[in-house]
Amino acid sequence: MNSEQLIKVSQEIRAKLVELSHKTKTAHLASALSCVDILVALYWEILNISPETSNDPQRDRFILSKGHGAPALFTALAVKGFFPINLLDTYAQEGSSLEEHPSPACVPGIDIATGSLGHGLSFGLGMAMSAKIKGEKQQHYILMGDGEINEGSVWEAAMLAPAKGLNNVTAIIDFNKWQGTDRSCDIMFLESIKQKWEAFGWETFEINGNDITSIVEVLKQDRKNKDKPTAIVAHTIKGKGVSFMEDDNNWHYRIPTFEEVGLAHKELGWKRIK
Repeated sequence: MNSEQLIKVSQEIRAKLVELSHKTKTAHLASALSCVDILVALYWEILNISPETSNDPQRDRFILSKGHGAPALFTALAVKGFFPINLLDTYAQEGSSLEEHPSPACVPGIDIATGSLGHGLSFGLGMAMSAKIKGEKQQHYILMGDGEINEGSVWEAAMLAPAKGLNNVTAIIDFNKWQGTDRSCDIMFLESIKQKWEAFGWETFEINGNDITSIVEVLKQDRKNKDKPTAIVAHTIKGKGVSFMEDDNNWHYRIPTFEEVGLAHKELGWKRIK
């Protein structure tokens, strides 16, 4: 797909996310919106996985370590055809397989439970080490939040990966500059984040995480002749795609009204099909 087509997919997913938050009265909308372009780049251009191969042992693996971004992952999987799109309407409702954080095999394409922040990278390294032992060639991608990397377990895993030569791992940090209650850099010292990962022995890139072309380019480069794990610092905007939500941390928990859904859809060029 070309960049324009990928952008349209991102707009569709964002429009569905805003409506989903309103319908299901669930939070974390802004956190989901910030990582949409990363998910589209991965699932439409990079990952060796499809609805037909979601259980293939040789498939690439993706872990959404920032589990509160689950609506973005579920919506991307539904749009991609991993499960019927009308299942999204049951998100976070009683009895639904779509809980507020991903759980193992809740739908095709989900391998592990996430949401207890700081665990996804360690899970990914375990899977990558297993693949190395078995001589398998799949790649392992882990998407983390910038607030999540406050957790010490992330940095323990960061030291382990280069020591074990895990060149089949790519960690992506959704650096949207916010966490639940404040600016990420006011809670922890996150400046020079690229240099931090480099110092831990990772091949590190810094990109615009809401520019699909840049994301695809660096991920394609990353798959070639790797000799160490890769970290990608993706600068994103919390609430990306909806002007009145962008960089406004109130939307970490706030639910859009019916009128706000309409305004967001207008900005995104989206018309609901009745």
